[in-house]
Formats: sequence, C-alpha cells, structure tokens
Amino acid sequence: DPPMSDILTYIDAGVATLTMNRIDKKNALTAAMYAAMADFFEDCQTNEQVRVVVVQGHPTVFSAGNDIADFLQNPPSTQDAPVFRFLRALSTFRKPVVAAVAGPAVGIGTTMLFHCDLVYAGDNAHFAMPFVNLGLCPEAGSSLLAPQAMGRTRAAEALLLGDPFTAEAALEMGVVNRVVTPTEVNHFAASQAARLAAKPMASLLETKRLLNAENAQAVQQRIAEEAASFARMLQEPAAKEAFTAFMEKRLPQFH
Repeated sequence: DPPMSDILTYIDAGVATLTMNRIDKKNALTAAMYAAMADFFEDCQTNEQVRVVVVQGHPTVFSAGNDIADFLQNPPSTQDAPVFRFLRALSTFRKPVVAAVAGPAVGIGTTMLFHCDLVYAGDNAHFAMPFVNLGLCPEAGSSLLAPQAMGRTRAAEALLLGDPFTAEAALEMGVVNRVVTPTEVNHFAASQAARLAAKPMASLLETKRLLNAENAQAVQQRIAEEAASFARMLQEPAAKEAFTAFMEKRLPQFH
C-alpha cells in the first residue's frame, strides 16, 4: 500500500475538511505539506461546493510546527515559497474557517489559528510560539494578531519568552472559542461547520469581510515584514546555533 497522504482533504455537504495526517512526526509541516494546504485553500476559495472549511489534526496532536530538517533543506527564500503561499491563501480566505486543535500546537500550529474564525480546543491542547528561542521572530502576522487576540501583556510572554499556554488559558484569553474533550473536538468543529454551511453564504462572506476589514491590509503588510526579517534571521548565528543544537539534541548556547 502507498503511504497515506500527510494532508487529507474531503468535501461533504458544503464543508471542506483538511486533516494534517503526519502523526508519526507530530504533524510537523514540510514544504510539500504547505504546498498541499495552499492548493486546498486556493481551490476552496473558488469552489462553489465549499461553503466552510475545517482544519484539524489528531486527538493527540495538532501540529509541532515547521519540520526543522525539511525547513533547513528547503528554506522559504521567496514570497512564492509554499509556506508563504499557504499563509496568503489562509489569511485572505473569504469563507468561514473552523479549527479543531488537540495536543501540541507549536509555532505556525498556533499562529495559523489567528486566521481562523472559530477555534475549538481539546482540554489537552497546548499552544506555543517559541520563535525567539530559535533565534527567529514571529511569523504569519502573529506580532500583530497575538496582541489583538490576547492583549499585549500576555502576547509579550508568549512571544518574548516563548512560554507555552494551556487550552484553559487560551479560552480565558479569547484565543479559542470553547474547550471540549480531545476525542470530541473534531466532531464538535464539524458540527459547528455544518451550522455555518446551512446559513446564507452572502451573509457569511460579508460578515467575515466586515469583521476583518480594518485589519486586512495591515495583516498582509505584517506577514510580509515578518517574513523578510525571518528569512534574514534564519541565516544569522543565533538561528544556526539553535537549529544545530536542536539536531544535536543539546541546549543552545547563545553567548
């Protein structure tokens, strides 16, 4: 049998579901996976059969973030890199997006959620944006969106220290809409998506547009600004030391 795809997609009753399915690697995202996710969102944008999108992982893990080895082999060098195509497609997506998050959501596993409209978490979910600890800076517009969602003080803890936070904290901060059991989270997200899919499409599109209107241009500018800094910092000594330490399973020495 061929190996199952790392990204699974299906469409049913107006709801398109994307499942990150590289469980053995904690759904760490490769350039190929970002390309598949970008294709999916680009297709769903114009596909009239799709009214709502659900993004989900597994009850034990949402995503560990970038696959470090793949990332070092295929660093995103231009705006056409798969990760930036994915971020562009997700952040400009006109239809409602529902996320179901259980287990670890690290790096882009957390930052992608700021572009989703409804986020449901398993009580085992934990979130982290450890960019500084890798010698990098925030991405996906998170330096703008995290303070808006969490408040500046808590965003500073999450982004400067890279401290993880629990599903309960995420709920209290307004990063997620509801916390349920891990085995229930994908099903609950699907049921909320079905409720959305039954509503008038024009109303959903216009309401989402209005919700995002004030931010839309600023988000695209911030994604681009962060990406330029991220690409530069990836080549600098701190990131090189962080990634080398990661691959050698030791603590990095930044001084």
